[in-house]
Amino acid sequence: MLPRHARYSRRSFVSAAIATAAGALARPAGATPASSAAPSTVPATAPTSRPVGGPFVDFHTHVGQTWNTTEDLSAANLLKWMDAHDVARAVVLPLVSPESSSFPLSTRFVLEQVAAHRDRLIPFCCIDPRTTINGGKKGVDDMLARYVDLGCRGFGEHKPGLPIDDPLSTRLYAAAGRHKLPVLFHLDAIRNTDKPGLPGLEAVLKAHPETTFVGHGPGFWASISGDVATPAELGVYSKKRVTPGGALDRLLGAYPNLYADLSAGSGAGALSRDPAFATAFLIRRQDRLLFGTDYLAPGQPVPQFDVLKSLDVPDAVRAKVYRENARRLLGL
Repeated sequence: MLPRHARYSRRSFVSAAIATAAGALARPAGATPASSAAPSTVPATAPTSRPVGGPFVDFHTHVGQTWNTTEDLSAANLLKWMDAHDVARAVVLPLVSPESSSFPLSTRFVLEQVAAHRDRLIPFCCIDPRTTINGGKKGVDDMLARYVDLGCRGFGEHKPGLPIDDPLSTRLYAAAGRHKLPVLFHLDAIRNTDKPGLPGLEAVLKAHPETTFVGHGPGFWASISGDVATPAELGVYSKKRVTPGGALDRLLGAYPNLYADLSAGSGAGALSRDPAFATAFLIRRQDRLLFGTDYLAPGQPVPQFDVLKSLDVPDAVRAKVYRENARRLLGL
């Protein structure tokens, strides 16, 4: 049985409550569990908490219980952590693919959790590419249009056990582009797999210039270095100094629709393994880098703050990476 956060009761409520109680959520009678059901009438605007100033917009967080080794993280505790670290706003990502987490965290669950805090918590939506969607292209578009109407500002965390350029995923990339939803994807040796040099990712970027992609994960950040020689190395957190000629740097220079999410151990590790390279990299790619933490459990260590603080970059670059790029990308 799934934990409490991944189960939902069968309720209905009067739709007028949306107008009078921001944050009220809807569930039609007979709805299936949130891990497989589309949302019904989750309100798109429901700010009940006062925005808190701070230099950071975090492009990568989660709520609920992600892994069987981590504790449940409530929206309230996420906000407390944000307040303690001067994070003004945060993207909250669902996890719907079976390879992505121990427990499914549906789009509906994310919408419900953040509904009372839309001034600070920004929901994304996600669909597993192996989902059977009646109507083909129209079916995908209808689902994403519904999520957009409910307030979702992006697509992800896209984390299926498929090649990054699998046709099942590319139909979602195209649909996300049509709906102006940036796609945040995880790439490693298991999820969104690729080869050294990231030829699959490059093919995706080239085929979908209308779609914005935000990369994350061990394989993505391992490719900051030019010495990745085998697919297995895309699952490794390297601590060696960066070898020039990495695929990631090249792709960021060649494709304006690619951004990089600095979250998790992979992002922090890519910067800390070679501070001199990282400093030059931040300055060179200042318009494409997004501060993120992948904060998902109470008490989780977050190295990004100290790593970024240790790098000697101009304040204008720091502002772009910390918040301005995210604000521009999401229209905040």
